[in-house]
Amino acid sequence: MRKMVIFIAAVAGLLSATGASAQNDRRDAAGPDIRREGRIYHARACRDAIGPGIARCFARFVSDASGKEVMREKASVTPNALPSGLGPTDLRSAYNIPATSSTRRTIAIVDAYGYPNAEADLANYRATYGLPPCTTANGCFRKVNQNGASSNYPAFNLGWAQETALDLDMASAMCPDCRILLVQANNSSLANLATAVNTAAALGASAISNSYGGSETGSTSYESAYNHAGIAITVSTGDSGFGVAFPATSNHVVAVGGTSLTRAGNARGWNESAWAGAGSGCSAVYPKPSWQTDTGCPRRSIADVSAVADPATGVAVYGPTSRNRAGWQVYGGTSASAPIIAAIYASQGAAGSSYPAQDLYSRTAYLFDIITGSNGTCGTYLCNAVTGYDGPTGLGTPNGLTAF
Repeated sequence: MRKMVIFIAAVAGLLSATGASAQNDRRDAAGPDIRREGRIYHARACRDAIGPGIARCFARFVSDASGKEVMREKASVTPNALPSGLGPTDLRSAYNIPATSSTRRTIAIVDAYGYPNAEADLANYRATYGLPPCTTANGCFRKVNQNGASSNYPAFNLGWAQETALDLDMASAMCPDCRILLVQANNSSLANLATAVNTAAALGASAISNSYGGSETGSTSYESAYNHAGIAITVSTGDSGFGVAFPATSNHVVAVGGTSLTRAGNARGWNESAWAGAGSGCSAVYPKPSWQTDTGCPRRSIADVSAVADPATGVAVYGPTSRNRAGWQVYGGTSASAPIIAAIYASQGAAGSSYPAQDLYSRTAYLFDIITGSNGTCGTYLCNAVTGYDGPTGLGTPNGLTAF
């Protein structure tokens, strides 16, 4: 009887995974995808559709009801006021992360298209929060194209530039003294993004953040680019709720889900629950890694770990807007959580296992277990936060550096 129950659970997981993948492709059509959570509207930064061989970034910004950015400029009447949204001190407090790392390692940010003002906008963010300068001149910041050249950058794309601003700011927030390498793929094809990941690894990154995803269909052609032993490669699980995306389903990456994070009067000082938009589920393509032991999915389950992603409890970002000028906005999506986790890996500095996701499964005591919230109606832990492992939040969120 026990074997039959396990078999039925495995089949159910496979069927839900296949259905989730198809559903995810359908609802990830082109457009702003405006949503409302409480009194907060938020919309996609990248508004192209995803599909076989094509990825879309998972950044979302707080918007009005039409999908236009809501600017969050500092109040002029209070010169020292900080922008709306969670800042570096908030994030490090929530996850018990020190302001200085054990070594100045390099975080690589892989994104598509060009962002000419990346360094200048990053400087504004860091100066606002009192973080040390990170510039080309002082050797902290480096920008290259997908082949590693500091020239011939791709054409500008607003949505992907907004994604890049989010990634750079979150990396800075969590590891202010880490070096940052920005690798810009020619476009959002998985082939070009894979080339950029290989370039980041070749240029010495200890952690590589990827805040994008596409269909699993045909993805095996690109999976090897995410297989770099000893490098923490973090990948967003998605922004459309229950359903999977590649490369988060690769066995060689740390799949990063998302939470809602709010201040609280408890000992931690924060409450956290699964975010409704966090991607999760069961791969229809990739086998289950040896360190995953959940029984409701016969193949790779996502996520592994998580961090704040809900735009309604989002992070402050300085970057480009549709108003043809830079400004402060509040962002979310698992595009926020992936660079947060990458920066924590870089801040820790330890080599760990050949594939860092494995370590998380033996260090759950050093993670906050998220047990409330849901991202769908699958009826299982694959879309409902529960005690221990679950799909939307994985094993939980960081409680210091030890799990990484």
